Amino acid sequence: MTSTSATAAQHPLLQALKPSPRMPVLFVGHGSPMNAIEDNAWRRSWQAMGAELLAREAKPQLILCISAHWLTRGGWQLTGMAKPKTIHDFGGFPQALFDQQYPAPGAPAVAHTLAQDLKSPTDGRPLGVDTDTWGLDHGAWSVLKPMFPKADIPVLQLSMDYSRAPAEHFALGRQLQALRERGVLVVGSGNIVHNLRAMRPSAGPNEAFDWALEFDAVVQDQIQTGHLDTLQNFQALGAVAQQAHPTYEHYLPLLYAAGAAHSTDLPRFFNTGYQAGAISMRSVLWG
Repeated sequence: MTSTSATAAQHPLLQALKPSPRMPVLFVGHGSPMNAIEDNAWRRSWQAMGAELLAREAKPQLILCISAHWLTRGGWQLTGMAKPKTIHDFGGFPQALFDQQYPAPGAPAVAHTLAQDLKSPTDGRPLGVDTDTWGLDHGAWSVLKPMFPKADIPVLQLSMDYSRAPAEHFALGRQLQALRERGVLVVGSGNIVHNLRAMRPSAGPNEAFDWALEFDAVVQDQIQTGHLDTLQNFQALGAVAQQAHPTYEHYLPLLYAAGAAHSTDLPRFFNTGYQAGAISMRSVLWG
């Protein structure tokens, strides 16, 4: 076991959240899993963001991550295990990527409490708690490891019920606002534009398809002008939205992050470029 793993494994489990200064909210465009290990501009930006957040007045007690890669049907789930496993939910990449581990502790007691506090936008019932199936998928650990390499902040993942309408995902995001006053850093991890079938590996970070540029620009404007509730209506863009998201699981984490943002939170964009012409890496910090 590495020293980092040992430190995380010995970290006492968080039993309850305490009042704190308001935590910020992040939406991170995670792009290729290789960004987790390559020394590129995206990863260096995540490292800088993590250092900036840790230098603030109060350190997060807990990270709540909503990743594009944990989809459920028939309800929402929170991870409730003490030691979430690192999930390598991809294929065809170098062994070095599969060797990656992020041994951040879980917070089972907090997960069960939050599952009761948060209510399903569908029927008002408490959320579920997954104690043994999931863990931390690459949408979570690929960005959290560069940001918080010590893996000493407990992490919970919140699944997304993909059978539900975008408005319900935004509504659940609104419920996350209150957690920011209890030391919770909310992190949505997806991509504002994500079309793997259209990727062109030779494209540079400032090159993208016209439909990708258009969709990204519309979302940027909605965020910049504070019209966050309009983000849930992205399908009204028609063909442009369909090209930007043939399936929209990578867009939904943005709705949770935007829902958790307050109207007084000024957004700050970073990583405003593209991978392979069809993946927007645009990321946002609120607060």
